[in-house]
Amino acid sequence: MDSETSANRAVVTVLGNDTPGIVAAISTTLAESNANILDIAQTILSGIFTMTMLVELRDADSFKSLKEKLEAVAKTLNVQVTMQREDVFTFMYRP
Repeated sequence: MDSETSANRAVVTVLGNDTPGIVAAISTTLAESNANILDIAQTILSGIFTMTMLVELRDADSFKSLKEKLEAVAKTLNVQVTMQREDVFTFMYRP
């Protein structure tokens, strides 16, 4: 993967108690910010909702603006949302 492609992508993670509307709220926020969901995985473990998304930011609002919007949605959903650039995430978790 080239660094320019990686720099235009972000990893979004969501963690919290399972409640209706989490996927809808997060994906709506991403869509309204022109971010494209490239991949998504979610699961529920004993009532704990977890979701990881790979999103493309090429046409999206600024990284900072989108991160702030996701943090605001996280507060309304009472979940934890983090967003990291893919290249930073990959560097942090490389073997």
